[in-house]
Amino acid sequence: MNYTNTLKIAINALRRNKFRAFLTMLGIIIGVASVIAMLAIGQGSKKSIQDEMSSMGTNMIFIMPGADMRGGVRQSASDMQSLELSDVDAIRERCPAVTAVSPQVSSSSQAVVGNNNWPTSVYGVDNEYLDIRKYSVETGRNFSDREVKTYAKVCLVGQTIVENLFPNGENPIGQSVRVGTIPLKIIGVLAEKGENGMGQDQDDLILAPYTTVQKRMLAITHIQSIFASAASEELNDQAIEQITETLRRTHKLKATDDDDFNVRSQAEMVQMFSSISDMMTMLLGAIAGISLLVGGIGIMNIMYVSVTERTKEIGLRLSVGGRGNDIMMQFLVESILLSVTGGLVGILLGLGASSAVSAFMNWPTVIVPMSVVFAFLVCTVIGVFFGWYPARKAASLNPIDALRYE
Repeated sequence: MNYTNTLKIAINALRRNKFRAFLTMLGIIIGVASVIAMLAIGQGSKKSIQDEMSSMGTNMIFIMPGADMRGGVRQSASDMQSLELSDVDAIRERCPAVTAVSPQVSSSSQAVVGNNNWPTSVYGVDNEYLDIRKYSVETGRNFSDREVKTYAKVCLVGQTIVENLFPNGENPIGQSVRVGTIPLKIIGVLAEKGENGMGQDQDDLILAPYTTVQKRMLAITHIQSIFASAASEELNDQAIEQITETLRRTHKLKATDDDDFNVRSQAEMVQMFSSISDMMTMLLGAIAGISLLVGGIGIMNIMYVSVTERTKEIGLRLSVGGRGNDIMMQFLVESILLSVTGGLVGILLGLGASSAVSAFMNWPTVIVPMSVVFAFLVCTVIGVFFGWYPARKAASLNPIDALRYE
């Protein structure tokens, strides 16, 4: 069997019907390009979420109240009262793997400066909160321990608050912002952080001493959540164990009692969102892969047409000594050429589409080399699989019947 001649015959056969060959390859081209682009978008989204959440600190740990049932109804996190300030002190004293800890209480309110107002969230925190959440003060200062202890009416504001309450570029430091009915003096402006991976504006907030929010705004004695920071990412699990043991002891829970709190780490959240993103990426790839199947069916269809059109040619080759395997190889090579050529064009189109999406739509994309290799291998398999049966049919034709075919 002369493979060079077989390849030349296959190429010439495709060149005789260029437009039909192009339309046949179009299904493969679109399928491969879709798979590569969809996987690139999925992986880009995953990396973006990971980066955003990691920027908040992968060693961050947050404790929420939980397991609070009243009358058979589970309470919302803000209504549960299982966390107290004594829990924060106990974590500071008994958890060596924890380097920083801050209580948090929050309230949604209208912030007003002069004629300007803006709906926002006010978070009551300790001065260690900035280190835990990776915030930094751009101008001004953080509030002091004394201001926390004396319920001082001071606050830090994010860039979104500055833009909406001081639209003319005034210096907010030293000015007063009324939150609800409480006036707070602005002592610092936070550096810009932008949106997180879930589209939440991290600069649309006001930070005040937790005692101020707790006593002057919410009139509560409990705290709504606790934020902590492990000494390192490697010590996350150890810190969680220490916090859990400490809180069970301070809450006087028996060995058979369920925890009345929930401890989660940022690393767990990153892993959870990564798993969800991987699932979505696989779903996108599977949907795009359907077009590859359609393209393969198109190849099989056109190869059947080709066998029918060239029945006399097949009969002539068989009658002068051509073997069935040679005929089958000829049509199989044509099928593989259609598939592989379409795959190569689809790969280039997919890479271009991924770059275009990133450039013009500002969506993060990450080209996965394995997806390119996989798409090319799938094209080859499609060419063999969908071309084999028509090629087998061509090889099994009776020479006499083929020569008589009209």
